[in-house]
Amino acid sequence: MNKTEGQQDFFLKCSVSDMTIFQNPRLLIPKSATNHYLWGIKNVRSMRYLVFVLAGFLSLPAYGQLGDQNIGEGLLINLSYAYQVPGEDLSTRFGSNFNLGLNAEYITPRSNFIFGLEGQFLFGNNVKEDVIASLRTPEGSIIADDRTIANILLRQRGFYFGGLVGKIFSLSPSNPRSGIRITLGAGLLQHKIRIQDDPSRDVSPLADEYKEGYDRLTNGLALTQFIGYQLLSRNRRVNFYIGLELTEGFTQSRRDFNFDTRDVNTETRFDLLYGIRAGWVVPFYFGDGSDEIYY
Repeated sequence: MNKTEGQQDFFLKCSVSDMTIFQNPRLLIPKSATNHYLWGIKNVRSMRYLVFVLAGFLSLPAYGQLGDQNIGEGLLINLSYAYQVPGEDLSTRFGSNFNLGLNAEYITPRSNFIFGLEGQFLFGNNVKEDVIASLRTPEGSIIADDRTIANILLRQRGFYFGGLVGKIFSLSPSNPRSGIRITLGAGLLQHKIRIQDDPSRDVSPLADEYKEGYDRLTNGLALTQFIGYQLLSRNRRVNFYIGLELTEGFTQSRRDFNFDTRDVNTETRFDLLYGIRAGWVVPFYFGDGSDEIYY
C-alpha cells in the first residue's frame, strides 16, 4: 500500500461530523486533532505566564542586592539566652542560673546608636539558702499531712526589666552595622525562692498563704553593662550578638517577716550577676524613606 492509499483509508475511517474543513477544502483534519492543537496552544500560553511570574519573583533578591539592605533606621527584636554566676550577697542564696531575654531596640540610621527596652526571666535549680530547714526532720525530709514524706523542691525565680542605651562601633567600612556592641542599662531586678509543692501531698505549713514567709522576695534598682560583638549582615540573613554581661542590683527584702528565722530583714543587699549572653536578632529596616521597609 502506498502513502496516498494509507491517507485515504485514515480519512475514510473518520465520519464527516468528526471532520473540520479549513479554507482548503481538499484538506480534512479530524476534530480531535484540532482540539489537541488548541489545548496545546493554551498550555504554552499558561507556561509563558508562569515563567514570567517566576522570573519576576526570583528577581526580587537580585534587586535587593543592588545596595545594602541594613541601612537606615531600624527596629531590632532580640531573643537571647544567658548563663549567669552570682556574686556578693546573691551568691549566698543561689548558685548559677539561666536567663532568657527579649529586647526591642531602635537603631539610628548613621551613628548606630541603640535605644531599647529589655526583659529577662531568671530561673535556676541551685538554691543554697534552705528556707524550710526548720520544717525538716533530722534526716532532711518534709512530712506531709498524711504522715508520708513530701517531695518539696526549692527553685530560683526572678526577672529584670529596664531600658538601655548603647552603640555599635563598626570594625569594617564594608558593613558599618557590625562590630563591637556596648550597652548600658537600668531597671528593676527581682528574685525569690520558689517553693515547689508535691502535687500528690499537702503540707499545711507550706500552703500558699504561708509561702510569703519563706520565699525571700527581694527587689530593687539594678544596672547592667554589656560588651561583645554584633553582626547585622547586609543580606539580613545572619544577625546575632554574643558577649559578656554584668548586672549590679541594689536590692532589699520586701517581706515583713521571715517565718523560719523569726525576724525581719531590713538590710540592703548588693547582688551581682556575671554572665555570657548570646542572642538572635530579627531586624526591620525602614530605609532612607518611609516607603522602604526591609526585613
